[in-house]
Amino acid sequence: MEFKHTPIMLEEVIDGLNIKEDGIYIDGTLGGAGHSIEIVKKLRNGQLIGIDQDENALSKAKEVLKDYSERVVFVKDNYENVDSILNRLNIPGVDGILLDIGVSSHQLDEATRGFSHNKDAPLDMRMDRSQTLTAWDVVNKYSMKELENIIFNYGEERWARRIAEFIVEIRTVKPINTTLELVSVIKKAIPKQVRMEGHHPAKKTFQAIRIEVNRELEVLERSIEKMVKALNPGGRLAIITFHSLEDRIVKNVFRELNKDCICPPNLPKCICNKKREIRIITRKPIQPKGDEIQLNPRSRSAKLRIAEKL
Repeated sequence: MEFKHTPIMLEEVIDGLNIKEDGIYIDGTLGGAGHSIEIVKKLRNGQLIGIDQDENALSKAKEVLKDYSERVVFVKDNYENVDSILNRLNIPGVDGILLDIGVSSHQLDEATRGFSHNKDAPLDMRMDRSQTLTAWDVVNKYSMKELENIIFNYGEERWARRIAEFIVEIRTVKPINTTLELVSVIKKAIPKQVRMEGHHPAKKTFQAIRIEVNRELEVLERSIEKMVKALNPGGRLAIITFHSLEDRIVKNVFRELNKDCICPPNLPKCICNKKREIRIITRKPIQPKGDEIQLNPRSRSAKLRIAEKL
């Protein structure tokens, strides 16, 4: 099994986590362990908890981290369950957490997974292949309005309604079974002059369907507070995102956790009793430098935000 993984903003992530050699750290999106290998190298008496829902990723990570196995615990799960994972491991708190959100290079490159609009494969797109919902279900079973909403909201695709209409029309004749069949439908829906602009015409729709299949935005939004609660005082949460929807969620949740009071301004005194929970380390997100983008074009849209538990 070939598993390519180029860790994004590796130096910035390691610096941002402020790693202590006896600390406990979580890589919530373990992938090919590109970040984790550098984290674990800095640990002397510490521990790394590597979480991923993809069996392929866990297999690769175990191979990469085999020389440090006494310091690593591997967990097949979704990072949204960080609280129950730590309970099972009897760990009350950790010193740092990394999330690298979205689809991995391996998932895009492995044709059979169905993530790529450039490779023919069954419509799948599951990060956790034990779950039941697949891209086929979304494309062939969702209503036209549901498809339009997903493609518009998750893909930020201005041709969402037209794409949804074409999908529904085609599937009344026969199911849309493969990635390239779906690409063909999308190309028919988008006017030719628009298809010639910039990115692949199916890119946004594929992104939207993938997000729906894996509940990516929902999981991210409801996990950030759990992650902060899991941190020891002074512990850091570093999150890498790859598009504006993800980054907006991280920015907004960090902003709320950074507030001392959320009472209406007309009240004479605070009654909410809310206390500031984090210090935001990155007022503006860190982005890859030009040389990294040149070496790894997929890093172009990445943004890194870091917060520290008070």
